[in-house]
Amino acid sequence: MHFLSERARKFIAIEERYGAHTYDPLDLVVDHAEGVWLWDVDGRRYLDCVSAYSALNQGHRHPRIHAALVEQANRVTLTSRAMYNEQMPRFLERLTRLTGYDMALPTNTGVEAVETAIKLARRWGYAVKGIARETAEIIVFSGNFHGRTIAAVSASTTPEYRREFGPFAPGFIPIPYGDADALERAITPNTCAILIEPIQGEAGVIVPPAGYLKRAWAVCREHDVLFVADEIQTGLGRTGDLFACDYEGVKPDVLLLGKALGGGFYPVSATLATTTVMGLLQPGEHGSTFGGNPLACAVAQAALDVIVDEGLVARARYAGAKIMQGLRAIASPLITEIRGRGLLIGVQLAVPARRLSEALLERGVAAKDTHEYVLRIAPPLVIDDAELGYLLERLGDALAALPANP
Repeated sequence: MHFLSERARKFIAIEERYGAHTYDPLDLVVDHAEGVWLWDVDGRRYLDCVSAYSALNQGHRHPRIHAALVEQANRVTLTSRAMYNEQMPRFLERLTRLTGYDMALPTNTGVEAVETAIKLARRWGYAVKGIARETAEIIVFSGNFHGRTIAAVSASTTPEYRREFGPFAPGFIPIPYGDADALERAITPNTCAILIEPIQGEAGVIVPPAGYLKRAWAVCREHDVLFVADEIQTGLGRTGDLFACDYEGVKPDVLLLGKALGGGFYPVSATLATTTVMGLLQPGEHGSTFGGNPLACAVAQAALDVIVDEGLVARARYAGAKIMQGLRAIASPLITEIRGRGLLIGVQLAVPARRLSEALLERGVAAKDTHEYVLRIAPPLVIDDAELGYLLERLGDALAALPANP
């Protein structure tokens, strides 16, 4: 059992008393952080293998992003979209040139980008494809996680995300993930888009079969359907490519970004598309008070620059390969499968993953279980070789200490 001081217990008790119980956190009360490291309120250090679900690709408190935040905070933080600000044009130009898209719509959270994409896809279906009003359908995939709004859970197939939250929004057609034949069968004249994660992170790091994304993209081209990629967790270097879709040479019609776009300092998300798609939105039809605010835009520009200038995409590919190699060398009988790409790794276990998570916490590593038997390993992309060695040594020790009974 991970040791908790009275001070830490007090903080946890206050949160449990006054906060909604919507998470099941690790027994770790963080006081400060830097790079790949966390320190708790008692001064103990932990290697962060959660990375705020990929929001910390650049590491904690990266000095370059911090400087951009402070500089902009000293000038202006919020104007709303009722007027222009000098940072948003710079951010839009930087983001679209880096990604190769014509236009972007900045928002705050990942699920707002998802909602934007749903509205865009439906508008395109009616205005361009000629689908009859109120009948547009979006194909979604089993095990998906696109957020927790009503639209997002309407698209979900996971019971705990949906229980007693209905009635749900219509127009989402779920099919098995990774089955290209099922996708082709599901398309009808009312299909305006597919909404897909190129790797399903929240589902337990589910990697689709080789060639699946490329075939899905081709099916969309053949049937005049938009390919919408949710790269909120996988994007911006996490999987060893700038975007996970790059692995198969697929360029989505609509690309969704978030998490790492804010560099761990500020919530920033974006929806990117061609002018043909994004240009369908007119003033008053969509927006956000905080979307594109100057503070967010300054932070996001610095966050993008860090990923590119520090070679974090290649670093994720290298570090992920080292972790995969090290896990296989441990050869624990408790590991039934290792899957992932870059620094998004899922370890399927024969025992509940929370046990391994707790054993790692005792040894100075913070990693979170998901879907009961999967441990997700996703440290910041700035992790160096010494820190990789620290992680692998403690993974080996923790696995050896676990009892084999389920």
